[in-house]
Amino acid sequence: MIGEGLPEVARLALVEGRNSELPPAPVWVLRGVTSHDRYVTRREHDLLAARQVSLGREEATQAALIPVRKSAAWWILPQDERRAIFEDRSHHIAVALEYVPAVARRLHHSRELGEAFDFLTWFEYAPRDAERFDELLRRLRATEEWAYVQREVDIRLSR
Repeated sequence: MIGEGLPEVARLALVEGRNSELPPAPVWVLRGVTSHDRYVTRREHDLLAARQVSLGREEATQAALIPVRKSAAWWILPQDERRAIFEDRSHHIAVALEYVPAVARRLHHSRELGEAFDFLTWFEYAPRDAERFDELLRRLRATEEWAYVQREVDIRLSR
């Protein structure tokens, strides 16, 4: 975790769709939208699409929700410089591809909504892949890109 955490809760409700109702009296709410891929080339997009599995697999009973906010220094960089840090030097996509299809993910963008986090990433994996998921996170957190992370909360769940 980097920065302030979130209040602890006993369970999490994922509510999808623009007109969905929230559970009564939520402790906290995170909002995000799925969007087109950013920072990826056509080749990377095609590789991810070919290997990524869908969420909700029966064996994927473990999940992680990781909200992330990057610093103002990240956002003032031009797009090509952010891409260079993201993939050319930190190898974010290349590293992630090593863990697909064991780890499925969906990225939600929140920055444009004025939320407290820039990204909400939802991961799902089978218990047998928990160590690999932790390894993925260790590798990503050790990159140059992660120096721009100002706030990160790692929320683990199981069903």
